[in-house]
Amino acid sequence: MNTRLSTTITTTARRIRSAVAHRFRHAPAGDAGMSTVEYAVGTIAAAAFGAVLYTVVSGDSIPAALGGIIERALTTSV
Repeated sequence: MNTRLSTTITTTARRIRSAVAHRFRHAPAGDAGMSTVEYAVGTIAAAAFGAVLYTVVSGDSIPAALGGIIERALTTSV
């Protein structure tokens, strides 16, 4: 790599590092965690995901497929 390109990359990296450090130094610190609304939305999303996952797993095709995989694994000769 030539020296001029290397110097340009180093200078650019320093500018980016300085800008990121400046951004974090001046970031608002008062909002450290999730608010009550965010907890509520997260809880509802987790419950909905659990319901969908339960519906998929409790269907006929998934247990049959898993049973087939386990049966093949147990009957395979080594």
